[in-house]
Parts: sequence; C-alpha cells; structure tokens
Amino acid sequence: MSDLDHAALLRRAIDLSQNAREKGNHPFGAILVDRNGTIILEAENTVTEDNDETSHAELNLISEACRRFSAEERRQTVMYASTEPCAMCAGATFWAGIRTVVYGLSEEGLYGITTQGRENPAVLKLSCREVFAAGGSHETAVTGPLLEEEARKPHIGFWSAYRRPS
Repeated sequence: MSDLDHAALLRRAIDLSQNAREKGNHPFGAILVDRNGTIILEAENTVTEDNDETSHAELNLISEACRRFSAEERRQTVMYASTEPCAMCAGATFWAGIRTVVYGLSEEGLYGITTQGRENPAVLKLSCREVFAAGGSHETAVTGPLLEEEARKPHIGFWSAYRRPS
C-alpha cells in the first residue's frame, strides 16, 4: 500500500470536509480506500444535521465500513482523514480493524484554531498515535500530518463563529 497517492487521496478527504462545512456541519471528511487506492467509502461530519456530537466523519465512515465489509477486508484498507482522528475516532478505527491511517491537519493544529479566543474550551488532548499505541501488538500505521495548510483551510473562520449547543 506504499504506492498510494497520499496527496490526491487526502485532498479528496479535505474536499469532503469543505462539503460538510457548506452543509452547516463541522469541517471534517474521511475516505476509505482499498489496497489499490480505489475509494470504497466516503463520509462527512454530520454533527449538526444529526444533532449528535459523535457523528464525526471518521466514525460515520467506520460504521458504514463495518456494515459493508468483513474484518479481514477492513484490515486491508487505508483511512484518509482531513484532520487527525480524535481519541473517539481513533478508538473506533482500532476496534474496526483498520490498521493504516493517513491524515492532514494535526490535532495540535486543529486545537490552535478551535480554541482561539475561547475560555476553558472542552478538548481531549490525546493524539491518535497514543490511542493506537495502547493496542499493543495490533499496530496501526499512521502517516501525518500531511498537506496541513490545505487541510486547515476549511476550518478558517468556522470555529470563531461556531457556538457549541448547551
């Protein structure tokens, strides 16, 4: 799977993050590809439209992947995420058996945008690498951050205007 075009595939996930934003959702996107680099699933964040704080792009993607593909098939895939998977999404990735992840914007880069000007923001600072490392011998390969400036663009201006529902 080392022959995959990370830039092109990651740009598709970034495009999905912009699509999510245009629909009023948080700007995150994710895709799942097979070992040949063919996109087999796409998902966007649907937190706002679902009124569900757990409807992250990666979790939406993983739920659909578990419905469609066997555990063995999932182990042969790569997930591309516009932004580093949060602890919840990394945990779901691990449990679904997806063992390769490529992401754009880092967690730290995202927090630099989302917490700006907010007093006492709710953040769970736990990198996906830390979550995956807890998996012991069930290793998950992680590549990222990549294309951080491109992955950052859908977030610019979104979070300063966003107000989390009480």
